[in-house]
Amino acid sequence: MHLGSLSKSEVKRRLVHASGASVPLGYLAGVLSWSHLTLLMVVLSGVVTVLEVLRLQVGLDWAIYDELTRSYEQTNLAGYALYVYSMTGVVLVFEPHVAVPGMLMLAVGDPVSGLLGRTREAGEPKRLRTLAAMFAVCLAVSVPVLYPVAGAVGVVAAAAGSVGATVADGVKPVVWGYVVDDNASIPPAACLGIAAVLAATGAAAVV
Repeated sequence: MHLGSLSKSEVKRRLVHASGASVPLGYLAGVLSWSHLTLLMVVLSGVVTVLEVLRLQVGLDWAIYDELTRSYEQTNLAGYALYVYSMTGVVLVFEPHVAVPGMLMLAVGDPVSGLLGRTREAGEPKRLRTLAAMFAVCLAVSVPVLYPVAGAVGVVAAAAGSVGATVADGVKPVVWGYVVDDNASIPPAACLGIAAVLAATGAAAVV
């Protein structure tokens, strides 16, 4: 698929999505301490909560909403808010070596999968090549974080987390009539997969 087939707003959303990787990468590069990253995510969650209240309850129609939301999100929490909330959740619950891969899988893997997935027909589940690409990207961003912590077990944990993220990306369950967006499900699914392996083997702490 060519980028030229995407609308400008869609390209902007993908870039904003991918820019979220700067937060966990900042931690890995030593620019942010874990406590500073945690504080940043909590503050961002507060900011998006205010934005969503203004959009959904007050009815303000700012230009930023046109860049961050899609038409089907007009009456529901927007994907960008779920993105921030899910990242914040895993940061608050898990150890850095568990949470950071989950954050990167959402920030990097999901845009790649989304671009490839646009080649499918409406209503068609994501194709195997799209899911394979998602898994490969997730594995690529998680192994460098987990291998130094747990060696070969870390690679297995990265694979388990990548499976979780890929399933979350490919399957959108409906809970109480609400479709669970992958922006909300990818980080926890990934982190739970990683944590399960690390906890079962005792290779590293998980929470």
